[in-house]
Amino acid sequence: MYILVAIAMLIVIGRVIAIQYGDVAPRPIVSDSDTLGEMPTRVDSIQPMRGRILSDDGSDLVTSIPIYKLHMDVTVVKEELWSDELDSLAWNLAQVFPKMNEQEWKGELLKARSDKNKYFPLQNNVRYDVLQEVREFPILKRGQFKGGFIEEKESKRQMPYGLLAKRTLGSSQREGAMDVGLEGAFDEYLSGEYGLIAKHYVSNGWKPVSGDYLKEPVPGADIVTSIDIDIQDVAENELKKQLEAQEALYGSVVLMEVETGFVKAIANLKRAGDGEYYESYNHAVGLKTDPGSTFKLATLMALLEDGKVAITDSVNAVGKYEFYGESFVDSNPWGYGKITVQRAFEVSSNVFSKIANRAYYDNEQKFVDRLKSFGLGDTLGLDIAGEPKPTLKNVGEDGWSGITLPWMSIGYEVEITPIQTLAFYNAVANNGELVKPQFVTEVRRDGKVIEKFDKIVLNEQICSEQTVENLKICLEGVVERGTGENLESTNFKIAGKTGTAKLANGALGYSNHYQASFAGYFPANDPKYSCIVVIAGPTKQIYGAQVSGTVFASIANKVYSSSLQYHPNYNGMPLDEESLPLVKAGSATETIVALNKMRIKHPNNVAHSGYVMAQNRDGQVLLTTQDIDKTKVPNVSGMPLNDAVYLLENMGMKVRATGSGKVLGQSVPAGTKITDGETIKLVLG
Repeated sequence: MYILVAIAMLIVIGRVIAIQYGDVAPRPIVSDSDTLGEMPTRVDSIQPMRGRILSDDGSDLVTSIPIYKLHMDVTVVKEELWSDELDSLAWNLAQVFPKMNEQEWKGELLKARSDKNKYFPLQNNVRYDVLQEVREFPILKRGQFKGGFIEEKESKRQMPYGLLAKRTLGSSQREGAMDVGLEGAFDEYLSGEYGLIAKHYVSNGWKPVSGDYLKEPVPGADIVTSIDIDIQDVAENELKKQLEAQEALYGSVVLMEVETGFVKAIANLKRAGDGEYYESYNHAVGLKTDPGSTFKLATLMALLEDGKVAITDSVNAVGKYEFYGESFVDSNPWGYGKITVQRAFEVSSNVFSKIANRAYYDNEQKFVDRLKSFGLGDTLGLDIAGEPKPTLKNVGEDGWSGITLPWMSIGYEVEITPIQTLAFYNAVANNGELVKPQFVTEVRRDGKVIEKFDKIVLNEQICSEQTVENLKICLEGVVERGTGENLESTNFKIAGKTGTAKLANGALGYSNHYQASFAGYFPANDPKYSCIVVIAGPTKQIYGAQVSGTVFASIANKVYSSSLQYHPNYNGMPLDEESLPLVKAGSATETIVALNKMRIKHPNNVAHSGYVMAQNRDGQVLLTTQDIDKTKVPNVSGMPLNDAVYLLENMGMKVRATGSGKVLGQSVPAGTKITDGETIKLVLG
């Protein structure tokens, strides 16, 4: 027996060491015998409380709430206590857990008592507030060893904002499969360290030996995302509104900071069988499609970088362009006549297929290599899983033909995800610097930052400064007088490009469904945010401006109107007497706090307690202390009603008031000796 026990304990010690320093969840350890009695004993792992996922302002996007499994060892309860309080216990259980009535609970408890049940189940998935109530129930309030009450703590993931950014945040509900969204990408921070507890086997399960842990679980750290809840809410609502109006298949929106690449909002909605839209797949990150005309920005960048064209060059946009029996038609089939390259970009003419084919006809691979130099052939290395590599064919590969180059130049036979397209547009807004889109800014433990994530530059300069300037001119022109001319905001300029493409249908070629896109940035003269909107399968309209551009403009306008950085800062500016606020007499503490908060000058020569009178003079608020004699009626003129009532009633007077606003007059003059219970009438105005 000694040898068997020694072996069992060595196994336990070995597992404790493995769990302490290993990176996997421990498995139960079972011994044939133990030092705790005749029953088989094992050491179980205790799941730690998983860390929270926070928004940029610290609000909970995903959090763990404690839940409890409640059991009872009816064998430890003394007979006298059992007889006296069983009925009361059954009644209380029926009130809180109505799955059984009082008589049914009593019957089950009596049966458990006769069966000598050491692990009788009371309820699973119990919230903490309910647990606190159950702890005060008859018998159970005496604890585990006298009342037989057993509580086992677990945790459950909760999203306080519902389905907001659900696929990006991810899910931790599948055991051992933390590979979705931020939950999967940052699992090493969120997961914490498992604890250990000893259990022994009873007739109907493994019961904790005691409430003490062999090793305390260590909660996971919190990750702070760059998601702005307000912008995220706007993005999802605007996207859903347009999807419903267009009866579209699915859509996605991504909005990120131009300079840093931190994503402020990402929304993905897909129509389900019931006709409603849900965030069931992260299309922005995981689905690559033919981008259509938004890819013309890359084509123009290549042409400018290789010196093939200038934006002022003239081209003949005839409306229809043929290559080896295939033809491309402009949205205006009659063409635009002789126009500049810039104008061709603004109206999204497919004459770009002709320009690119002529420029690279004798060296098609040079066009492909130039696109790859912009980063368009590589993944961005996103933190969350599921990003595919863009499809960018090389000359000579399967599928390359005489029409591949002209098709690529206008966004076909190329496959790229929305967030990859956005990163490219963001680089133009960022003066050529390509940054990695990121979702997490820092990791915190117990409120302290333990790791901070800075912006990651993928390419310091994807093209020349001159090319960037020319591209910005063209992108602004799209919104000012091109396909996006109806999107221009009245408060600021938008720069961007529309796109419309047929959706591919595998080996069957292209389907009858279209994809409408708009990618760009704002404000155009000083870009702060870049954004892409992609809507697939619209049924009412198909063009990028009308379908996706309107969503882009709505989001941009709401972000602009709610962002202080775009508006004049009046704090600290000198004020004249007309612009000073009207300060009522009242509490000194509250008045001083309010004035300091608004950065309004006031002499700091009054006590921060008691009451003050206020007067506006010389661009500042002059405060004077109001002395209060508790034996005499105070002067409450100028006070708001709540301060006046508080002061007078604390001095034993009854208050009656008429009107609204501040106090203009009082029926009992200031300085009159107070009579306890006396009524004073206040006139407000």
